[in-house]
Amino acid sequence: MKKNIKAIIISIALVLLFVLLIIIYILQNRVVPVPAGTVGNTAGNANNGGMFCEYNGVVYFSNPYDGGALYSMSPDESNIKKLISANVSHLNAGGRYLFYYQNGNSGSAGLGYLRSSHGLCRATLNGREITNLSKELVFNVQLIGNYLYYLTSTEEGPFFYKLRTDKQEKELLANTGWNFACALTDGSVYYNGTETNHYLYRYHTASDTSDMAWAGNLWYPVYDNGYIYYLDVAENYRLCRYSLSGDVVEVLTHDRVDCFNLAGGYIYYQKNSADEPALKRMALDGSHVETVASGNYTHINATSRYVYFTAFESEAPVYRTPVSGPVSVSTFDAAREAAARNIK
Repeated sequence: MKKNIKAIIISIALVLLFVLLIIIYILQNRVVPVPAGTVGNTAGNANNGGMFCEYNGVVYFSNPYDGGALYSMSPDESNIKKLISANVSHLNAGGRYLFYYQNGNSGSAGLGYLRSSHGLCRATLNGREITNLSKELVFNVQLIGNYLYYLTSTEEGPFFYKLRTDKQEKELLANTGWNFACALTDGSVYYNGTETNHYLYRYHTASDTSDMAWAGNLWYPVYDNGYIYYLDVAENYRLCRYSLSGDVVEVLTHDRVDCFNLAGGYIYYQKNSADEPALKRMALDGSHVETVASGNYTHINATSRYVYFTAFESEAPVYRTPVSGPVSVSTFDAAREAAARNIK
């Protein structure tokens, strides 16, 4: 009798242990939802390839000195760490996770290595627990709340999707080249039309509906403090801003602009010119124009401390200047030195 009771107790203990192990496994592998109101990256960074992303006091960036590997650092460029060896871009961060597009394999199988050659991925903020969410080619992506909105394309044309961060829900929203970079914390998105017109539209993620906000002719809308900053398609891609409340357009520069970003109370933009191309900056109202660097530059990304950029068709060196205050261009030596230590 005592042996039977002992056997029953042991059996119950084993069952409870098994159940406990299952619960622990489920909790460890559960994808925690991203908080409502989260926006994965700034519109300016997203429109410039999403090479940098600042979240909760940490900067995540693609390091071209190490094959585009994912690194993290403090905004002052201290505490640099290598997180993932794969070549990454279109960085987003929210909740416990990083989201990024993996462009291809790196030359080493370091921490966080993933064999898939390309795809939209999720990882924890320390670069671990990597999951491939989609093996499609991705051209833009923005995290809004607990969903990723991204554009891909095949021989059949463009496809714009909404994908839940746990990969359990995927919906085709449009067969057109939308770009949801300009997302707001209230869950709305400003975007320009791409088919019959280039009007400004506002998309409501809560209801998956959109309405026209303004019958302009624009590209790359960026929202800031009641204004939409944009490239004026009809007027040689000059940079303008539109007041949503006042229904007024202000021309900020007559220069043809290739790309731009807002940071530190300035607009940083690339002036397209056969004779005098330059990276420029000006105040948000178009005043106080000054040259940051002569030549052709791209991938203008900003953090709370610096604006980073590279020469056109060149991944390195990476240049930077303080986001505000006097212009002082120098190379991103901390990234180069960190790459040298990791490549050895």
